[in-house]
Amino acid sequence: MAFISVFDVIGPNMVGPSSSHTAGAASIALLTKKMIGEDVKRIKFTLYGSFAKTYKGHGTDRALVGGILGFETDDERIRDSFELAQAAGLDFSFESVSEDEDDIHPNTVDMEVEGVSGRVLHVRGESLGGGKVRLTRINGVKVYFTGEFHALIVIQRDYPGVVAGITSVLSSYGVNIAYLRVFREEKGGLAYTIVESDEEISENAVEEMKKNPAIEDIMLVKR
Repeated sequence: MAFISVFDVIGPNMVGPSSSHTAGAASIALLTKKMIGEDVKRIKFTLYGSFAKTYKGHGTDRALVGGILGFETDDERIRDSFELAQAAGLDFSFESVSEDEDDIHPNTVDMEVEGVSGRVLHVRGESLGGGKVRLTRINGVKVYFTGEFHALIVIQRDYPGVVAGITSVLSSYGVNIAYLRVFREEKGGLAYTIVESDEEISENAVEEMKKNPAIEDIMLVKR
């Protein structure tokens, strides 16, 4: 018998009518906000499938903007997220793709995000229902990331010993790894190591990892 969580039955605490179209959308954008690690000055949302067809009626658009502002799924400010974003100087836009694509989940959003420092991040997220989400692309690289744990996203060159160095640092800081996955474009090219952990990962651990010249960037995502 498959295990069903009570949260799969009653859904998440949320503002809005739909766990997949509203809460899920907010969670995807909030994860992206945490990944970029700074205030966002510009974001373009590209919506696919059911998201594209119903995003205005279900409040998906306001939930996405609320998430990128840093609002949790139950934050009442989501209802006023457009106005709050405009007041904060956030430039946001929406594009919908009307054609159904077989290889894309029906509740999918692409986000092109620019932070206040000029840092740019491209993220694809999917809302799976019941408030559960996953990120499936970061900067065009296929990944798998749910945001259910504290996480470290390491952008690195695909060289021997880099992953071992990451785990060694985490072990020295007493971090227990729940999941570790490595994704890459090609052998020897750019790779993404995603570590999900039970414990919060400290900034000191991140700074120690950055000493490795093969590591280009690290994104720290706190649950």
